[in-house]
Amino acid sequence: MSEQLDDQLIYGIRPIEEALESEVVLDRIFISQESRNPALMAIAAKARKKGIFVKFVPMERMQRFTRANHQGVVSWASSVDYADLSEVMAGLAESGVDPLVIVLDRVTDVRNVGAIARSCESFGAHTIVLSEGSAPMNADAVKSSAGALLNMPICRVRSLPITLTSLEMSGCKIVGISEKATGTLADCDLRGPLALIMGSEENGISPALWKACNATAKIPTSGETASLNVSVALGIALYEVSMQRRA
Repeated sequence: MSEQLDDQLIYGIRPIEEALESEVVLDRIFISQESRNPALMAIAAKARKKGIFVKFVPMERMQRFTRANHQGVVSWASSVDYADLSEVMAGLAESGVDPLVIVLDRVTDVRNVGAIARSCESFGAHTIVLSEGSAPMNADAVKSSAGALLNMPICRVRSLPITLTSLEMSGCKIVGISEKATGTLADCDLRGPLALIMGSEENGISPALWKACNATAKIPTSGETASLNVSVALGIALYEVSMQRRA
């Protein structure tokens, strides 16, 4: 995340307390780890209850966010209104549609998320699921998505393992896309209710989510580069999904 002042930055105890009480959607909150102000602890508790990512960081990092009197707390307003995943899944079930859910594990680059959203909308994915601490849904992300982030449900969840269990119980096949897999996308049945997991470029899919997969698949490449950009890889995976479903 870019540590610079922008028009989505909110700082100070009272402004953030008011934002938490209002209809403003906060993407994340950073609190100085040196502070012992009870008001900051109350903000952290209320934010976590609302599913907002909270992180305690050194004062030095706080100063990089803004030089203004932030009182030990800064936050960012989200450009996206998050949806409830259970409501999204219920709506798809009522419509008789096979869900196509994209789960992003620790993908923190806003441009990657924006490009992913653009591919998702183009290929008919129904929702993107993000964990706390993933890329902020700011203006840069929306711009990179060419507006796609505003045209489809984006769900933020506190626990991806629990979410995958819920998706599996609803009938989704959980498929992890990674170069570590042995089989290829073409070998994997991608029809029917489906949740595709994409991991970060640095660390891939986390071990806990890898174990939760019903199947894993890789995209075969012939070049010297070992892995693809996560947004490019998902675009290829979504194309394979669309081809299988048409067949």
